[in-house]
Amino acid sequence: MPEFRLVKSYPGKHLLIRVLVVLTLTLGTWYVGWRWLFSVNWANWWIAVPLVVAETYALVDAYLFGLTMWRVKERGEPPLPPPDATVDVFVCTYNEPVELVLATARAAKRIEFPHETWILDDGDRPDMRAAAAEHGIGYITRSDDWTDRPRHAKAGNLNNALFQTQGEYMLILDADQVPDPRILDRTLGWFEDPKVALVQTPQFFVNVTESDPLGSQAPLFYGPIQQGKDGWNAAFFCGSNAVLRREALMQLGIVGYVKATEEAVRDALATAARLMSRVVREARRTSDPSLGTLAAVETAVREARQRLSAGAPVADVTYAFQQRVDAAARSMVAKDMRAIEDDLKAIEELGVDIDAELGVVVVDEDALDRLAERDWSPLGAIESVRELVKAVDVDRDDEAQPMMPLATVSVTEDMATCMRLHTLGWKSVYHHEQLAHGLAPEDLRTMLQQRLRWAQGTIQVMLRENPLVQKGLTLGQRLMYFATMWSYLSGFAAVVFIAAPVIYLCFGILPVKAFGLEFLIHFVPFMVANQLLFFVVGYGVKTWRGQQYSMALFPLWIRACWTAAANVFLGRPLGFVVTPKTRQARQPFPWRLIIPQTVAVAVLVLATLIGVLRLWTGASQAPIGTFVNVLWVAYDLLILSVIFRAAAFRAPDDDVETDPAHDDAPTNARQEQA
Repeated sequence: MPEFRLVKSYPGKHLLIRVLVVLTLTLGTWYVGWRWLFSVNWANWWIAVPLVVAETYALVDAYLFGLTMWRVKERGEPPLPPPDATVDVFVCTYNEPVELVLATARAAKRIEFPHETWILDDGDRPDMRAAAAEHGIGYITRSDDWTDRPRHAKAGNLNNALFQTQGEYMLILDADQVPDPRILDRTLGWFEDPKVALVQTPQFFVNVTESDPLGSQAPLFYGPIQQGKDGWNAAFFCGSNAVLRREALMQLGIVGYVKATEEAVRDALATAARLMSRVVREARRTSDPSLGTLAAVETAVREARQRLSAGAPVADVTYAFQQRVDAAARSMVAKDMRAIEDDLKAIEELGVDIDAELGVVVVDEDALDRLAERDWSPLGAIESVRELVKAVDVDRDDEAQPMMPLATVSVTEDMATCMRLHTLGWKSVYHHEQLAHGLAPEDLRTMLQQRLRWAQGTIQVMLRENPLVQKGLTLGQRLMYFATMWSYLSGFAAVVFIAAPVIYLCFGILPVKAFGLEFLIHFVPFMVANQLLFFVVGYGVKTWRGQQYSMALFPLWIRACWTAAANVFLGRPLGFVVTPKTRQARQPFPWRLIIPQTVAVAVLVLATLIGVLRLWTGASQAPIGTFVNVLWVAYDLLILSVIFRAAAFRAPDDDVETDPAHDDAPTNARQEQA
């Protein structure tokens, strides 16, 4: 792995960034305000409104980006690691080739700081177990407790390992992320702050060409964006190349267990409230003598729910509730015993005969009718209420283990886990130093699988645990998490930005009242300031590829949104696809994967030809409007061109050199399938 050192930015960079943030947001607000107040062509509202909404989305995105950059934090050299720290290194795998996993595990074993190395094999493969034993590496797989229970993918794999190891800290590595021997020496020092729960380092890939057509390196995210989030104590866990404090995760597991139990009690009490409401209504209608007791139980249910909502401990609430219900049941039993005695006496007074042949008591039909008319005790209703709360599954038999420290609400367990840690008051650190190198997808299909999973998981978290309403997060943390989630909604805006110039060029339909000089005066300063901000923030790194993919993958982002929503609200499965870490068989040009983008490009080109033809023939009398929209189309085409480069990309057959210190790491970064 190439030598990497922490680099401080040039003097005055932070001040310049803040000046550009203020300038960009001021000009952006001026432009979008003008659009809403003076330039929406309401006559063509069906395209005018979506366009101005899409532009407003882009402005909100600019605000969130500017807020992130406002507190860019460059930490510099880390403190020395605590000499007595105990560490477990986890290499997570499911179905990756044994040799690839073993290369990472052997490099992990050579990490200089004292530690234990473990392969977490979610595939439970005998050959992987044998290879780990041969090299003296620990091996952990799922126990039988996980059979026929939710597995929760990587989160479940890590949760299982947490209860079979003991280190104070855990370094988590994906199967292909070969660590530098210094990785613990360079990260553990940040834990001298007892409130730090996570230290995240960048993910860097050795099999990426200089042009990076698949956009794998993400230098803007693993750099300014994570540093900006770090300034707000919101740098988050990215799944690999991170060290976590066990104490923080275990606290998270305990809190999660308590919350799950509380939710189960809350649901049980809600059911009890509905049941008692129905029983009390019936008792009032029939003037049941037990009405007072039943009403007392209904009151006990209501007060228990109120105490839970007020934050009272679950154990205290359930104990007090059970005591009151038990007292009501005892009172009811005493009344029922007296009623039973009266019933027996009434039966004795009935005319009965003994059937000599059968030897049984025979009651005549009139007696049966009189018995059926009697009102019997509603004790069963009270017993049902009591059992509802008693039956709460405190052992969580539906799960393999009661406590799940890493979040299982999303297929991206990393972000959800880190957000929960932040709600409990823990801190995170982003250490901007390449201390591991891995393998990026080498074909479009694999890249799309990976990005879809990331987007789906992020939207799942937004829908299930919206950071804007999470207790315990600061305002800055709420906005930093929301900024990442918000970015995946860009697919819908992209459709509008593609459609608007097409509609104008083909049909002359104006979504904006003016595409002339007035429009340019408002729009161009905002666009220039925005691009200048990106240039300064990303100075020295290539950020253009990321900007391209934010729009070029619009079909993927839209698919992620609706599939995640269907999963959260309708229970439809997402499925979990492990990103292949090996080169896939060469395929012909994957047209099927880029049909929406191909159609969009064809429509944009055709619209340009039609627009120019309409201007030439005199059908259009707006040369400036045509010129502006042709430039707009050209920009869209430039953005979309990246997806065709990605589809045509074929990873070179040349071996990728690795750090000589990692002489048993895979020298061919793609690795053939074992």
